[in-house]
Amino acid sequence: MSTEPRVLAGRYRVDELIGHGGMAKVYRGYDLTLGREVAIKILDPELARDTAFRTRFRLEAQAASRMSHPSIVRVFDAGDPSAPGAADEPPYIVMELISGTLLKDIISAGPVPVDDAVRYVDGILEALDYSHRAGVVHRDIKPGNVMVTDKGQVKVMDFGIARAVSDSSSTVAETTQIIGTAAYFSPEQAKGEPVDARADLYSTGVVLYELLTGRQPFRGESPVAVAYQHVSETPVPPTEVNEESPGALDPIVLRALAKDPYQRFPDAASFRAALDRAVTGAAPSRKELGALTSELYGASPRQAQETARSLRQLSSDTTMTRTQSGPPVAWIWAGVALLAVLLASVLFWVITISNAPNDTPTTSRTVPDIVNVSSERAQEELGKLDLTANLVLESSTDIAEGNVIRTDPEAGTAVAKGDSITVYVSSGKKTVVVPTLEGLSLSAAKEALTSAGLQLGTVIQRNDKDLAADTVIEASEKAESEVAPKTAVNLVVASGKVTLSDVTGWTMDAATTQLEQLGLTVVPKELTDCPGTDPHTVASMSSAPGDVPIRASIELRYCAAAGE
Repeated sequence: MSTEPRVLAGRYRVDELIGHGGMAKVYRGYDLTLGREVAIKILDPELARDTAFRTRFRLEAQAASRMSHPSIVRVFDAGDPSAPGAADEPPYIVMELISGTLLKDIISAGPVPVDDAVRYVDGILEALDYSHRAGVVHRDIKPGNVMVTDKGQVKVMDFGIARAVSDSSSTVAETTQIIGTAAYFSPEQAKGEPVDARADLYSTGVVLYELLTGRQPFRGESPVAVAYQHVSETPVPPTEVNEESPGALDPIVLRALAKDPYQRFPDAASFRAALDRAVTGAAPSRKELGALTSELYGASPRQAQETARSLRQLSSDTTMTRTQSGPPVAWIWAGVALLAVLLASVLFWVITISNAPNDTPTTSRTVPDIVNVSSERAQEELGKLDLTANLVLESSTDIAEGNVIRTDPEAGTAVAKGDSITVYVSSGKKTVVVPTLEGLSLSAAKEALTSAGLQLGTVIQRNDKDLAADTVIEASEKAESEVAPKTAVNLVVASGKVTLSDVTGWTMDAATTQLEQLGLTVVPKELTDCPGTDPHTVASMSSAPGDVPIRASIELRYCAAAGE
């Protein structure tokens, strides 16, 4: 016996189950009002009974619905548990239905080709760049929340939806005030500290690591064990796990996985730019990688104390059982030995400085941070330090024209007095010149656009009696104008046809004049089986009214009395 399908809010029909997690189930659905397929996420009944959670669920769903980006799964609607008449319905979210493969299923087959890995992470960062500028931090970036569509487009899911619980194998309970998945969350999430957009960048770094190596950087028998590694252990560079991983990506991954948020990329756009430089061969060398690793993961007694204190609080959570003991005694003695070496080094340095002559001149200089300041001010700052500025123009989409993009050596580098510092100055956005397209065939116009670094947009056909089919009549961008690369140029092309009017009943002279103005050839033909008229009028046409090829021959038939 068939059952009546479930309908939410009198509008959304709930069909078969297509996915589930710790907090909700996802069903295929149908919007009866707009006539489109959707995905419907329905909150778990136990969580739905929590009034505070229902309120947060509604507010955060509203925030997610305001985001519209090609790399983000769109939220169309959300059920309001507090609305009149909706008390019996669970909270639900109506989302865009995506056909594709979860990134975690792609990773499960092993390391992903480098080009695909970079493309997937670039799509995630593009979505994060948009959401962070909108003030939304995801907090749970992981392969299970990323979908790759059948056309290869990356879609990030679950934006703005706070995690209350998740599967017990990988998520820390919410009583610790930590939201996220243990294998992917940042050190600050592991310690229960406030998080910002840089926590998402750390999680993205973990995803990139897993794409390149086929495994996560930190693994353990429990969420607490994984959390301990996130806040205290140094990740192994991807090239040491997978020899086929390019060394140029090692410093990118390690910077994204920095323990200190201030040592990570400042935003998603910077992360994307670093990836782009890496794949084009402009990333730091393997020699620089060693220095980077030391800088990001060097010994820090204060951080170790904070880590131990945070993990003690985490492991004392009554909602979960501690499965891993504290750090081994050998680690403690190693830390004591390292501290002793550092103290001895500092003491030796102090003694050396105190015995040095007081009149020794200081010639060392530190390159200042002059990024995004005007080139004039940059030269002044370098001049005050007795350094020479060597200006080099370079196009940039992020830095205003005339401002500094970067320096070589970078800011903070120690150099000698009188050294030359290469200062890259923005020349503005890169532009290309639109070629002359009018009069070209459609295929020739497309080749001209491709050669100029532009894209063909929409093509609209228009009747023109003087032009052959597919001849360009006009373009949306003027010839010789400067536009951004990859701009889509729309074209209007000749259809190769003209519109034939119905001239039945017209005099032959008027009909002939009308058709000849359209460039058509008139072929008169008299009919003797009908009474003639004076003047002769058109009885019928060989072509029906409508579009006909240019310069076509049209037969106009008229009645003539027998013997005329």
